[in-house]
Amino acid sequence: MASRNRKGRRLMGEINVVPYIDVMLVLLIIFMVTAPLLTQGVEVELPEASAEALDTEEEQEPIVLTVNTSGELFLNIGENPEQALPRKTIIALVSSVLKNKPQTRVMVRGDTNANYGDVVRGMTVLQAAGAPSVGLITDSREIDRDSD
Repeated sequence: MASRNRKGRRLMGEINVVPYIDVMLVLLIIFMVTAPLLTQGVEVELPEASAEALDTEEEQEPIVLTVNTSGELFLNIGENPEQALPRKTIIALVSSVLKNKPQTRVMVRGDTNANYGDVVRGMTVLQAAGAPSVGLITDSREIDRDSD
């Protein structure tokens, strides 16, 4: 005999999943909208080069100086990494980090369309801050040697 409640109606043995689907779709839309906003940093188009990738197994995040097409300098450390900084501020920030952690890697991200002189000036600012060596960040690709 089927189970019945006190008033004689039959109990429903199904789960209504429509509200759960609605909640899932709303969450999906929220994540789709907020995901692009979570990426930090300055938008630059990196030059392509075929080079060996460095080991990034270190726990320590490298110091990255970004040079955009208009020659502005951005640093991934500090209060606001998306704000252009003057050279004196960059020297002060980088030198303080290197004093506390001298093994920190120092890298430069230069936009493909950035002036070569601006990228070199950024590298000299990092060296003035005490960086023993400065690396360049590029997008990796295979070079077609026959086309050169």
